[in-house]
Amino acid sequence: MIGPTGAVRVLVATKPVDFRKGAEGLAALVREAMQANPFDGAIYVFRSKRADRIKLVYWDGTGVCLFAKRLEERAFRWPNMQDGVLRLSAAEFSALLEGLDWRRVHTSHESAAPAQPG
Repeated sequence: MIGPTGAVRVLVATKPVDFRKGAEGLAALVREAMQANPFDGAIYVFRSKRADRIKLVYWDGTGVCLFAKRLEERAFRWPNMQDGVLRLSAAEFSALLEGLDWRRVHTSHESAAPAQPG
């Protein structure tokens, strides 16, 4: 799968949504429930009640895109169900999409290269 770069913003709705909604319905939820602009280039993530399916909605510059994924044998790791929005890093988002525990992902810190002797 092609993953996001480090510059992408990923916002996760922490409460389950009605998975009958399509791209337009989820874009409306972005505006109303998340108080955000669905056309700002961020990726908005939504979950099903059983947490075995997710949907992403995002604007690619030419239209609204909808991505859906269902895990066959396990559930996506998800924060506690509550009203709110969670922001993920690109690495955390990649782990979430793979069905891994994204909370265990640590962001790397750049360190200066050691000076060469001599």
